[in-house]
Order: sequence, then structure tokens, then C-alpha cells
Amino acid sequence: MTKNGARKKIPNKIYLKELARLQVELVKLQEWIKHEGLKVVVVFEGRDAAGKGGTIKRITEPLNPRICSVVALPAPTERETSQWYFQRYVAHLPAAGEMVILDRSWYNRAGVERVMGFCSDEEYQEFMRSCPEFERMLVRSGVKLIKYWFSVSDEEQERRFQSRLSEPTKRWKLSPMDLESRQRWVEYSKAKDFNFAHTDIKQAPWYVVDADIKKHARLKCISHLLSLFDYKDLTPAPPVLDPRPAQSGYVRPPMEDQTFVPDIIPGLMGESSD
Repeated sequence: MTKNGARKKIPNKIYLKELARLQVELVKLQEWIKHEGLKVVVVFEGRDAAGKGGTIKRITEPLNPRICSVVALPAPTERETSQWYFQRYVAHLPAAGEMVILDRSWYNRAGVERVMGFCSDEEYQEFMRSCPEFERMLVRSGVKLIKYWFSVSDEEQERRFQSRLSEPTKRWKLSPMDLESRQRWVEYSKAKDFNFAHTDIKQAPWYVVDADIKKHARLKCISHLLSLFDYKDLTPAPPVLDPRPAQSGYVRPPMEDQTFVPDIIPGLMGESSD
């Protein structure tokens, strides 16, 4: 803590160095998941503007999207609303050697659907009864299920909302649901508490990430994720690049016959090339 009570933040240079180190470890974990044929599901839930997306981005940056994919489902269609509630999520579960990150998940029913009245009381109660059994079933089938809840204070969430308003590149993040959540902080808190009381199970516990400082949250979450696996370094050795063979029998078409994207970078001049 600083003298005025604010929490001390990690220096950016140290943050970037530690993030780079952790991302190397994530690549090792990726190779281990592939080698061992593991099926991994990582659920990211929490308050709006808590930094879930930024953490997911830092996890996936160095990884092969064919092994580690991100699923962020839109609102259900009319047909999907008539299905078994978990059905559309089951379609995205991993096969052997894959990790799936759920940016929001079946816990929509325990949060936004409950608070905003998008589900009935009967549907909500049924979710609370069936969700723990559904997750136990996944674990019994060999899925490693990891659940993170990103927690952010009322004051910090408001600061981030205001920041999104002032930055055009972030304004798209403010959905109507996000704006409504500002008015229903207590309702969301009660829904979260009730959710934890029913779904914080031994087979798939909730791990809470204090996300008031985004960089700290990212490092904590990635470090914790890595700690849940007893992985070994199976990173492939660098391949040997033989000398390129001499190019013969090929004449390049004239440059002026091709249409190049113009150089519009301020202060840079030069000829286009491929």
C-alpha cells in the first residue's frame, strides 16, 4: 500500500518480464496437454469489466489456436432456448489434447439471466440442482474443469466503465447488459453468493481472482493455472533449416504489374516489396 492507501502496482518492466516467462511456461503446458491427451476446460466468470478478456488474451497469445481455443457464445437462439440448457456448451467441450477457455459459460443462468429475469424461477432452481452434477459428470469423464471468478470492487468497475466511455476503441465493450449491471450491483452480489453456495464443489472449486489491478490479476491467474498441472517441458527442439536451394528457371513478373497497398505510415518512405 502507498501512503494514500492506494495499492502499489508492479512496475511495467517487471510485469512484462514475468508475463514473458509465464507465457513460455504456457507453451510447455500446451505441449504437455497435447502429449498426454488431456481434456481441459477453463471457465472465466466474474463482474463486468473485471479484466477476464485481458487475461484470456495473455494466456492465448503464445498458444496454438488448434490446441487452445476460446469460446464466447452469443445470446441463445430461439431453437437453443428450447434445448437442454447445457446442450450448446457441450458442443464446444474439448477432445483429447485440447484446452477450451470459456469466456462466460453456463453460469450465465446463475448471473445475468437470474438478475435480468431472462429465466424463470423454476429454470434457475433447476440449474442450481443440475449444475454441480453436470460438472461432476464432466470430471468423471476425464475433463479437467477449472473455474475462475474475477472479482472487482464497485469503485474500480465504475472507473473502468468511465474509461470505456472516453476511449472509442473500448466503447464497444459497453453492452446494454453492462450498463444495466451498474444499477444492479447488489443483485449481482447476491446472485454470486448464492451461486457459490451451490456450485463451489470439491471436484470443481471456484478460484477467486482479485482483479482490481489488471496486471496483478493476469500474473496471478496464469501462475495459478500453471500450478494445477504437473507438466514437463516437451517443447520441440528447434528444427534444422537447410540452406535454401538456388533459384533457377524463374523470372519474377514486373513489379509494376502488381497492385501494392500504399505506404501511408507517417515518416516512412520506401519502395514496396513482397
